[in-house]
Amino acid sequence: MAKVTAVNISEKKGVVKHPIESGFLKIDHGIVGDAHAGNWHRQVSFLGEESIDKMRAAGVEGLSSGKFAENITTEGIVLYELPVGTKLKIGEVVLEVTQIGKECHKGCEIMKLVGDCIMPREGIFARVLTEGYIKAGDDIVVEA
Repeated sequence: MAKVTAVNISEKKGVVKHPIESGFLKIDHGIVGDAHAGNWHRQVSFLGEESIDKMRAAGVEGLSSGKFAENITTEGIVLYELPVGTKLKIGEVVLEVTQIGKECHKGCEIMKLVGDCIMPREGIFARVLTEGYIKAGDDIVVEA
C-alpha cells in the first residue's frame, strides 16, 4: 500500500524543505506555512522514496525527505506514471494531480547540493480539493 513517509515545508522558495509532524492542506492554497503554497496549479509537490533511492544509488550521499523541495515524500506508488487529473486521497484530504515533472531551475539549492535534481523528471504536483491534516504514515489511495 502507498503511504506518506514525510510532510515537508520551507519558509522560502528555492531551498530544501524540512519535515514537520503534520501539515494542514488548505483548499486553493496547499500546505499552510509553505513558501510554494498559493492559488495556482502547483500547490503541493510529491516525490517518491523510490526516486530518492535512484539518486542514492548514483552515489549521492546525505539525502533525506525534503532535500528535493518536495512537500510530500511517498513510498509504494510510482507517482510520475499517474495521469494528470488523478485524484489522491490521504486521510480526509483529496488532491488532484495537475502536473508531472517541471522545468529545472539551474541555480537551485538542490542542484548545488547534490549535483542533479530528480524532481523535474519524477516529481508531481497537485492542487487541494478537500482540506485537512496529513502526516507521515498516512495511506495514499488513488481514486482515478
